[in-house]
Amino acid sequence: MDYEAVIIGTGFGGAITACRLGKKWKDKVLVLERGKRYPKGSFPRSPEEWSRSFWNRKVEKINRPKSMRKKESHGFFDIRSYNNMDIVLSAGVGGGSLIYANIFMEPPQDVFAEGWPKGISLQSLQPYYQIVKRVLGSRPVPAQNEPRRKISKLKYFQDTAKKMGMDSKLADLNVFFGNDFDNPTPIGVQEKNRFGALQTSCTYCAECDIGCNIHAKNTLDLNYLFVAEQDHKVKLLTEHLVYKIVPLNASGSEDPSADGQHGYIVYIEDLRTNEHKSVKTQRVVVSAGTLGTNELLMRCKYKYKTLCKISDKIGQNFSGNGDFLSAIFNTNTEVNPTYGPVITQRIDHKLFSNFDRNQAFIMEDASYPSILAWFVEGEKPGFMKISGLLNALKHLVSRLINAVFSGRGLSVGRMGFAFADLLKNNLSQRTSIHLCMGIDKSNGIMSLGDDGKLQINWPYKDSMPLYKAINKLGKKFQSEVNGECYVPLPTWNLKRNVSVHPLGGCILSDTPETGVCNTDPNYFGELYNYRNLFAADGSIVPTAVGANPTATISALCEKVAEGITKIPPTDELK
Repeated sequence: MDYEAVIIGTGFGGAITACRLGKKWKDKVLVLERGKRYPKGSFPRSPEEWSRSFWNRKVEKINRPKSMRKKESHGFFDIRSYNNMDIVLSAGVGGGSLIYANIFMEPPQDVFAEGWPKGISLQSLQPYYQIVKRVLGSRPVPAQNEPRRKISKLKYFQDTAKKMGMDSKLADLNVFFGNDFDNPTPIGVQEKNRFGALQTSCTYCAECDIGCNIHAKNTLDLNYLFVAEQDHKVKLLTEHLVYKIVPLNASGSEDPSADGQHGYIVYIEDLRTNEHKSVKTQRVVVSAGTLGTNELLMRCKYKYKTLCKISDKIGQNFSGNGDFLSAIFNTNTEVNPTYGPVITQRIDHKLFSNFDRNQAFIMEDASYPSILAWFVEGEKPGFMKISGLLNALKHLVSRLINAVFSGRGLSVGRMGFAFADLLKNNLSQRTSIHLCMGIDKSNGIMSLGDDGKLQINWPYKDSMPLYKAINKLGKKFQSEVNGECYVPLPTWNLKRNVSVHPLGGCILSDTPETGVCNTDPNYFGELYNYRNLFAADGSIVPTAVGANPTATISALCEKVAEGITKIPPTDELK
């Protein structure tokens, strides 16, 4: 065998299993990532850089804008469009951690009471939640006891929630504010984290979702993957895409009828050279993200006929985790969503208290980077700019008159005040962004089209009680802050939702008749009817969790790694 384990993908499941398996089998673990590495300062900021930062392969022929279809681009933003659902993914070393909003949140026990295997509960996952929380350095935003740490949107959401009689709590963030939680490192100061990776104490730039260029986010390349490569000598290849997995028989030959006890051969394409190659391994962990894992395994089952014994339940129980984005414009209080970590708190609506599965969700105080604020100002309707233009014209006329009658010539020194008039009261200062997620019906279906590409059918009407409750609270919020208008994401008017948290398809279950992956502690995450073939990412989550799913995905994947290595995990990764 070339390797003891091949791991496909570097998101939360791939990073965790790479680190844990690498510790057991040093120098014998290979990790394959379709995207690139993103060292400090390498995320795009200019328009030209952004044009090259989206994922597209010409051979895939996926429904994308015409300007992109003919370009080969291995950028870190991957946007997919399906039936009633658009999904935003990330490709790169660190997977979804590169663009997620940093939240670590355990769901309530009520979530596990329906649709989950009998042996999985909040209590049974608690040790794994705590380990992941310590590794990811999860903590609330530091106290706002100095001017640069004051976050307008945080107080705005807390005050409004209180007026509405609702519960608002600070969220735990996977953001670096220094190693000492009680004494945060000064903003912008660099120091090594507990694993030896250099990070910067958060500068509150609100750029978490477009890639943190100062490494203030505790992304996976700065903890699990950092230790996997530096200490456990895991080999990680970028821009390598896995397209087929075939089991081996006792003689080491390809045999689609084999059950994997003798290992697998993994077929890979080097996206930089288009070279095709293969490696043999004792075990495979598929951690390509919910969409990538389902697509790869269904392609092996239905197209290549190499993994035909995978449960027929594969692709079922898809969920967008109830994601719903909206905004309120022209509030009566300054919000400034361009300052602070992307999310700092959550407002509960029948999820953590007074649980109601049909209407359970949380509302979080989302942000956007200042680069987008400039775009918002540029797109602002002309009538909203009249006041600033008149004030700027007033300054100019005043300077001209002064120049004529004083005889000192035209001075432009005070024209800065004119620019100030143009920019003050910008739309972003009084715009609040609301990211909601909740318990949708988790009844979407993923399938493989005739072209071998993933398809998703999302029956959004079944989850309308949730979406209606979200919109109702949004409008109530608007009324409380005297907002000019409440606007759901424009695609919602086209009956298309957007999710950044796709889940399901290869779900954990008590039997192969009800799901795809085993829940026996010794074989946790192993695909039924196969040995040594595991799934470890959002695809194994049976239902929406209501809260941000990172914590639950990570806890489950720690259990997968423990089942493989037979080593109980700790937060000491080395």
